Amino acid sequence: MNDFEKLNVSASILDALNKENILVPTPIQEEAIPLLKEGYDVIGQAQTGTGKTFAYAIPLIERVDPSKKYPLALVLTPTRELGIQVSNEIDKLIGKNGDIKSACIYGGESYEKQRIALQKKPQIIIGTPGRIIDQMERGHLDFSKISYLVLDEADEMLKMGFQEDLEKILSSMPKERQTALFSATIPPFIKNVVKNYMNNPKWVKIEAKTLTVEAIDQQLYYCKKDSKKDLLIRLLDYNQFHQIMIFCNTKSMVDELVIFLQTSGFRAEGLHGDLKQISRDKVMQSFRNNTIDILIATDVAARGIDIDGIDAVINFDVPNENELYVHRIGRTARAGSSGTAITIATIRSKARISELERYTKSKMNLHEIPTPKEISKSYQKKLYLKIMDVMENNIDNHEYDNLLMKLARANSDPMPLLTALVSMVDENKKREYPEIYVQSPKENKKDNNKNKKDKNKKKDSNKTFSIIECNIGKNDGARPNQLVVFFHDEFKVHREHFGKIIIEDKKSYIEVHSEALRFFKNTKDKKFNGKKLSIKVVDSLPR
Repeated sequence: MNDFEKLNVSASILDALNKENILVPTPIQEEAIPLLKEGYDVIGQAQTGTGKTFAYAIPLIERVDPSKKYPLALVLTPTRELGIQVSNEIDKLIGKNGDIKSACIYGGESYEKQRIALQKKPQIIIGTPGRIIDQMERGHLDFSKISYLVLDEADEMLKMGFQEDLEKILSSMPKERQTALFSATIPPFIKNVVKNYMNNPKWVKIEAKTLTVEAIDQQLYYCKKDSKKDLLIRLLDYNQFHQIMIFCNTKSMVDELVIFLQTSGFRAEGLHGDLKQISRDKVMQSFRNNTIDILIATDVAARGIDIDGIDAVINFDVPNENELYVHRIGRTARAGSSGTAITIATIRSKARISELERYTKSKMNLHEIPTPKEISKSYQKKLYLKIMDVMENNIDNHEYDNLLMKLARANSDPMPLLTALVSMVDENKKREYPEIYVQSPKENKKDNNKNKKDKNKKKDSNKTFSIIECNIGKNDGARPNQLVVFFHDEFKVHREHFGKIIIEDKKSYIEVHSEALRFFKNTKDKKFNGKKLSIKVVDSLPR
């Protein structure tokens, strides 16, 4: 039995939920759906991952009259990622009901493509405020007959500066409509929206105790700032997670970490606001299809990403806001499963960590940094389980019988053969782990007294980089990690000698340690994807 039947949802919605194997409503769905079905305005205060999309989408779809061929419902989201996610969820609920149509309108996609989608006369519009207004001004959208409005993640929408856009959109709608507002927090400016644009709303608040924090193993590691990347490598090798999200506070750190992990042998990609929409879609598709294992993102870029099966979240940078921490770690431990959230911090962040623990009413467990020996032991244990699993599931696979018989005849002692086979699948490739420097509180005080000296050192280190320009760009298929690997293979320049990389359509600019410039003198016969390479030193990176 599907427990959604108790909420009196329609047969077609029940059918769609059954196909998605969604049988039990979440707390926000249990409370919000009946109120919305009765026609009340609703304010839902709930975090990411609590099922709020279905909480408003189910009543929305049930209210749509398929015979009407104009917009009846609008869902506004702060980001295109969330808009796309909501659109996909709504399409799942619509199912095969061809009379109900939806369109997703967001920045970064062709106006013409969206115009064609709107010409099909969808009853449900999902979109971001800026592009919605653009289409209104072009005469492609008319909200004069809207009867159902949703503001999803309203706090983020207003925090990102969409207040004027919202007022313009809302003023184009009839006042006699139903409005649902969902937000993780209810700051003062949200209360103004409630006062001016909602009609005696019912409040639905999911308390912190219903959040998924309890199902998450929150781990904490301390190290000096310069050791964070090396610690990250150890943690990835030690745990061998299947799918991971890593959060950074800045776009530049996302780019830096992507290059670092890719050149360290990990399948990682980054997501931040500077990426074009087609690139963002490609990265997300790769993550969903398990083509990559690690997604590195800023908090803003990660809005709307709702993927089950993420078994770990890593805070490479401690988040600046309490709500962001909950948003981040809430992306694991979905659908009743357990998950892991790892935070990498410096001693200077200790007060911030305590604040996060008070906010979540939970404790981050302080862990010792895994040693190379412990990493090897953990890896061997997981490799053993993987081999046993393959043996159990491939017992009838005789494809390699001839090869195995040949190997068995050539080796009377099985140990050298097994050693060779295990070495071939050794993912660690005998990685060397640099020493991790763990900062103690006493050391922190000493460091504070050396700030001036540290700043001078930083200035000196910045002077050790030069800029090279090469004739390889995006049109030649160049990506940062490919260039780093190419230069390593062709010129024997180690990845640590590279800094910032900027790739344009026809050329690239790379920060290179000045001492490594001598390796680039001879470019004769060097080719990248068949194109002859040329390199020259320039004064600065492009702006």
